[in-house]
Amino acid sequence: MRLAFIGLGVMGAPMAGHLAAAGHAVSVFNRSPEKARAWAAAHPGAAAATPAQAAQGAELVAL
Repeated sequence: MRLAFIGLGVMGAPMAGHLAAAGHAVSVFNRSPEKARAWAAAHPGAAAATPAQAAQGAELVAL
């Protein structure tokens, strides 16, 4: 399943990580681009430049 995760705070980053580890294709966006890039470097997934880019093609968007 393609998922988008908007916001990588205290709860968001681990939740997105668990979804990626479960085999979902996760695209993330965060107000701080470096945090999204760091998440993408540590997990199978991609960092997006905008929320719309993260949500493009996603079956589910988590905020």
